[in-house]
Amino acid sequence: MTLIVGDMHFGRGSAEAERRKEAALIDCLRAFEGRAERLVLLGDVFDAYIEYRTLVPKGFVRFQGLLAEWTDRGVLVTYLTGNHDLWHRDYFARELGVAVVPVRWVGRLGGRRAVLTHGDADDASDPLYRRLRPLMRSEVVASLYRRLLPGGAALEWAQAFNRTFHEETIDFDRVRALRRAARRMLGRTSAELVVMGHSHRPERRTWSEAGTYLNTGAWHTDRTFATVAADGEARLRRWNGVRAVGINNRV
Repeated sequence: MTLIVGDMHFGRGSAEAERRKEAALIDCLRAFEGRAERLVLLGDVFDAYIEYRTLVPKGFVRFQGLLAEWTDRGVLVTYLTGNHDLWHRDYFARELGVAVVPVRWVGRLGGRRAVLTHGDADDASDPLYRRLRPLMRSEVVASLYRRLLPGGAALEWAQAFNRTFHEETIDFDRVRALRRAARRMLGRTSAELVVMGHSHRPERRTWSEAGTYLNTGAWHTDRTFATVAADGEARLRRWNGVRAVGINNRV
């Protein structure tokens, strides 16, 4: 079984809220121990993440410890970066055994050809961000940012910026844009399953002539995630604090 979860936005809320959010995710993942062969983190795991050569943002070590424990046991863990946590170096790979992928992952899940991506690269609803995205993903820009600002100041500025300009309401233009992008991806490639995040709205859509699109929603607000079973069955789920329950969100 593959677990897919994203948009945790660790660091966005109060210390108490973030501790509860982290604990809930750990409880959810523990519930699948022994069954999960792969875990995919679908981006925006952190609300802001800037890694330096010898410094990483503090916090959420319980979650990171679980990742290290799982990879030590042979569970494959893949981290697809999002628009909030793109400036990684080698910490997750070297210390936690996690494969960090910058844009999209292509492979097989449960025997189905799958494409997994955070979704910001496919969001046509925000033309300004699409123009700025290559700049934000540039190693030159990331290096300049790290050189001009010391670690603490750089991260605090990024966190403050995200808290000021983020919106908790669902952007339905984004929801529709990602759905259209997934439909095109299914039609133009050999993929049978496309999984995205970014919209913060869980969704499952199947086109008989193309394949299935899942959006995992946001763990940050709704505790939602996706599973792909060994037989290829792809499902949306929600952690209710005790167990994972199935949800059916078709739009």
